[in-house]
Amino acid sequence: MKARSSAGVTRRGRARGLGLLAAAMTALLVFAGTASAQGEGQVSLTSGTVGPGAALEDLDGNPVDLSAFFVADVPTLIEFWASWCENCEALQPQLDEIKATYGERVTVIAVAVAVSQSLRRVKRHVEEHGASYPYLWDARGNAVRAYEAPTTSVVVILDRAGHVAYTGVGAGQDLVGAMADVVGG
Repeated sequence: MKARSSAGVTRRGRARGLGLLAAAMTALLVFAGTASAQGEGQVSLTSGTVGPGAALEDLDGNPVDLSAFFVADVPTLIEFWASWCENCEALQPQLDEIKATYGERVTVIAVAVAVSQSLRRVKRHVEEHGASYPYLWDARGNAVRAYEAPTTSVVVILDRAGHVAYTGVGAGQDLVGAMADVVGG
């Protein structure tokens, strides 16, 4: 039997691991494309759960905590986002409408996941498309784990008291309607 170098095994193992990661992300994206808001199954945290903080970075690489962006008595919408996510792109007009309609009466945050994108790519996307709300970098997956977000295009809306009022995933979400329910309630 021919001996293999440890570097060759490592490269093959790494390539196999990346292939498995790509397959898992594809499966999650298929799920995200077919599932919608609550009612078809729980996505993310259970309604009524207090929205947790998470150690992230701003786009300049400075450490921030997600909870620092929560404002007392103001509903918060958090989207788990990626520049390559077609569902995220489809949701963008609703996020823009929510921000335009409610202004400072709501907080909108995009949490850029660190899967198949770099901080540089996120910054370039924000520069090219503009942003009326903060984008935060989840380099270590802290927010993904804290919010149990299985994929991109997961949206969590926290009510005025900071409790989960809505969760959904995929392009078919009615975020404008969900936010109207939270703001009006």
